[in-house]
Amino acid sequence: MKVIAIHRLKVYWPLYVMAIPGIAFLIVFKYIPLTGAVIAFKDYSVFKGVLDSPWVGFKHFETLLQHPDFARVFVNTLILGFLKLALVFPVPVLLALMINEIRKKALKKGIQTALYIPHFLSWVIVAGIVFDFFSLSGLFNIIIDRLGYEPLLAMQESEYFRLVYVLTSIWRDAGWGTVVYIAAISAIDPQLYESAMIDGASKFKQIRHITFPLLLPTVLVLFLLEIGNFLDLGFDHVFNLITPMTYNVGDILDTYVFRTGIQQAQYSFATAVGLFQSIIGFILVFVFNRLSKKVSDGGLW
Repeated sequence: MKVIAIHRLKVYWPLYVMAIPGIAFLIVFKYIPLTGAVIAFKDYSVFKGVLDSPWVGFKHFETLLQHPDFARVFVNTLILGFLKLALVFPVPVLLALMINEIRKKALKKGIQTALYIPHFLSWVIVAGIVFDFFSLSGLFNIIIDRLGYEPLLAMQESEYFRLVYVLTSIWRDAGWGTVVYIAAISAIDPQLYESAMIDGASKFKQIRHITFPLLLPTVLVLFLLEIGNFLDLGFDHVFNLITPMTYNVGDILDTYVFRTGIQQAQYSFATAVGLFQSIIGFILVFVFNRLSKKVSDGGLW
């Protein structure tokens, strides 16, 4: 075994060298910070430090669960998380399938580039664009005014917040999400399509019986990764879109922690909420991984 390992190291050493930055990133920014989770069980003080701060057990978790706003915030997080999975996650798959059917390379690259560009905009810029679009002098109100309707401040109305959240998620990230799917589609053997064409299969049948089934394992893996972030909706996304009038439907765990934990220097409480989110994410990944193995013999492990 040692000889085989040494031989592989000699042959594939460039790949191992290329993996070093990624491994270092995981260790420094993912694994080392895990040790800080211990302050969720302590009354952490910056003056006493992590080791000397007193243990309080599950006090901060009890505070979270007993807080009068917890039910509302948790329900908001679940609803937005479900909407993101049900409405946002499938869009990159559909876009990848449609882009793959474009035969003109120039048009195909142009569409891909146009879809990728929004991903490189920060949520601050995206939120600014959205607020301008829905302002009284924005394009949205100009259009509905021409149609004879009253002006509408959609960003100040709670019933429109979740719709705006979903649409902005799709607009900014759906194009970027197609990268992995297009790469997976490009790896499919062209002979399969040639055989299907000989048998008289239409484009729709080729997508249904060849492209999508072979793409499904990739979809399941990315779905499992997305499930792990079910309660992590992105603080910067929601924080930049939310207004005092939309707190009742837009206030989620991340924004709640920012107000009650970070701004008030309650670091132990903020860590407890983060650990609570991680535990639920782990449970969801574990459950759906087992289900995916039963359905398609695939999964993360």
